[in-house]
Amino acid sequence: MPKIATKLFFCLSFAMAIIVIISNYLVQFPINYYGLQDLLTYGAFTYPITFLITDLSNRAFGKRAAKKVVYIGFISGVIITLFISTNFSDLISVRIAIGSGTAFLIAQIIDIQIFDRFRNYKNWIVAPLTSSLFGSTIDTLLFFFIAFYNTGIPWLSLALGDFLVKVFIAMIMLIPFRFFINNLYKKANKKHFG
Repeated sequence: MPKIATKLFFCLSFAMAIIVIISNYLVQFPINYYGLQDLLTYGAFTYPITFLITDLSNRAFGKRAAKKVVYIGFISGVIITLFISTNFSDLISVRIAIGSGTAFLIAQIIDIQIFDRFRNYKNWIVAPLTSSLFGSTIDTLLFFFIAFYNTGIPWLSLALGDFLVKVFIAMIMLIPFRFFINNLYKKANKKHFG
């Protein structure tokens, strides 16, 4: 792997871990403004960036390397989250950790598979948008069900609010996706990227 590709791979892996850690911490805090406390947590605004990272990894290196980025983000993110934000005496905190890890891993792998299937479409937007929407749907359903089902927390409304934010941010993330991909192709020989 050329030096620029190796550097990019490690940057994407590091970014994945950081975003997972931040999101796992922020999901514990509802937004207490404008009556949104039953609809949104702060984690809804950071977590969708993981799909951008996965899609960039997939576009640059292919699905095998994208899975490695996900696994690195998962392992480091979950381990650090356990030490930083998991209160083992609080069942909901433990469920958040389990739900986060499970939803993240399954949704990211689905995102990778869908992106790979659509990666060669003429319109560049199809792969990142389709994979992010499917991945976000799976992630939202799994996370909120595992973390909050039968706890008295309004998980369905939180899941709906979270999903709508993920869709909105998925649309916005198309801008940096296109920017980064264009720069990758300019800075590196195209044969090194998938």
